[in-house]
Amino acid sequence: MIGIIGTAGAEFGPVSIHRSVEEAARDAGFLASSVNLTEMSREALDGAVEHLMTVGVEGMVMIAAHDAALEIVRAQRSGPPFVVVEGQLDRGNTAVVGVDQVAGARAATEHLLHLGHREIVHVSGPLDWTEARSRLQGWRSAMHDAGVRPAEPILGDWSSRSGFAAGRAVCEMPAVTAVFTANDQMAIGVLRALHEAGRYVPEDVSVIGFDDIPEAEFLIPPLTTVRQDFAAVGMRAIEALGMLMNGQKPAADLLEPSLVVRASTGPPRS
Repeated sequence: MIGIIGTAGAEFGPVSIHRSVEEAARDAGFLASSVNLTEMSREALDGAVEHLMTVGVEGMVMIAAHDAALEIVRAQRSGPPFVVVEGQLDRGNTAVVGVDQVAGARAATEHLLHLGHREIVHVSGPLDWTEARSRLQGWRSAMHDAGVRPAEPILGDWSSRSGFAAGRAVCEMPAVTAVFTANDQMAIGVLRALHEAGRYVPEDVSVIGFDDIPEAEFLIPPLTTVRQDFAAVGMRAIEALGMLMNGQKPAADLLEPSLVVRASTGPPRS
């Protein structure tokens, strides 16, 4: 019996990982008990861990790359082994599994730089999420390596609504020729805002997202994005947990994402 802790939110990444972990657990012969948190707080996480302990789980997978979640894991002094998906943590009975978010963000930014863009705005996720910080880091490092000073990012909350607000802000920045958003949902909002302002994508502004949601290739224009292999993340998480439960230390490697180039990115107007 293993426990899986996730969130009740609708973000595509965490939902996809939760599903893939459950499928990988079944394939490996585990019984899985899941807890979906309706809020991200220490009290909620403590309650989830306590509940799973009472049903006798032998290991847990936490799908919540959020600072509050990581603090809970750090505070655990005993109990079953943990696997944290997309977190930043490494200690005795804990393993970290996930995608190299920094590399994915670098690939997205370098794609825009290679097309000739220099004024590239980043719409970040909430910065108490490790994934958001890692994608911000990848964007900044690629910009610095290209000798381009990055502007201040626009803060989003993963939702299309926040992407729409960010897109309206971009419309007030005539020098900006490209936008890298930290997920595809926010990219959808950016595309809507640019359309309403009469800005053409990619002729006036290129847009690139992250996650490769199923709808990405059917947007107008189809969205360039960074694809994460969520099925592989789920399998790797269960493999790592099985090793911990057998007293072994899994390798601390991250999966490489891939860039999917579609019609929402192109060179800037000359």
